[in-house]
Amino acid sequence: MSETYFITGAQGCIGSWIVKALTERGDNVVVFDRSDDSRRLSAIMEDLASVRFIPGDVTDRDAVQSALSESGAARVIHLAGLQVPTCKADPVTGALVNVVGTLNVFEAARKIGINGIVYASSAAVYGMNDDDVALDESAQCEPTTHYGVFKRANEGNARVYYLDHGFSSIGLRPLTVYGVNRDTGLTSDPTKAMKSAVLGRPFHIRFGGATDFQYVADTAAAFILCADNTPEGAHVFNLHGETVTVDRIAQFINSQVAQSNGDLITFGGPPIPIAAALDDTAIRRVIDKLPSTPLEVGIHETMARFAALRDAGRLDTSDLIT
Repeated sequence: MSETYFITGAQGCIGSWIVKALTERGDNVVVFDRSDDSRRLSAIMEDLASVRFIPGDVTDRDAVQSALSESGAARVIHLAGLQVPTCKADPVTGALVNVVGTLNVFEAARKIGINGIVYASSAAVYGMNDDDVALDESAQCEPTTHYGVFKRANEGNARVYYLDHGFSSIGLRPLTVYGVNRDTGLTSDPTKAMKSAVLGRPFHIRFGGATDFQYVADTAAAFILCADNTPEGAHVFNLHGETVTVDRIAQFINSQVAQSNGDLITFGGPPIPIAAALDDTAIRRVIDKLPSTPLEVGIHETMARFAALRDAGRLDTSDLIT
């Protein structure tokens, strides 16, 4: 039997892949987003006719309540939020969207009687870790960005919602997600490099070191599995893909394209100021069958999709303009 899912921020990268996966398995999807730009959805889906769109802003409490009630959804996946650069440039707006917006979604779901919510937290809640050890959820959180502080606040508010109201939730902490539609923020550089390589253009990834690298289809699957199997309580889980060096990522991208004058893809810069390895033991104890796509497979699939969009004259290159 099909379910109805209410998804905020579904016009973004992870959200678009969640919509794709849900519609392909026959579920009903209601998108609540302030953006009417469906280019990311169109890049990975052939038909959007089955997707229902309700325009709105998560900072508008009444609009969130009305849209969620109207949707008839039984499950909520909350992804709407502003990324690191925007939160740095305008912390007040960042807090309104990322913190107040999240509270609005929680409150609406609680009032309607929906049993639980899955929301996007981030590995940005951690600071830099000098130890070569994968961090689990017990590790100290010392975020170094407003974005990370806002995500940590959301985790705390989720815990209080359970303590005060018995309202269950799962917050997921991905780090460097890659794949088609990953086009904003510093950690989008590896995906932009894949797109540039497909176009035969040089690209410089602006960080070095290692990072926890996860294919977006796996990230989307984790959100859906958590929405379908939310246990009682306020849970926060790391998502882990594969901890790899940027050197390895660049080398593999370069190996996928013909080149005559050196490598198209280069890299260099300080590491991302977040611990490079996340331990996902906790979520795997609770959620069965989390997918884990090998790095080479994920990069190959991403570049193949970029190539298909290029050949169809539909590849968006606006994110490559500097």
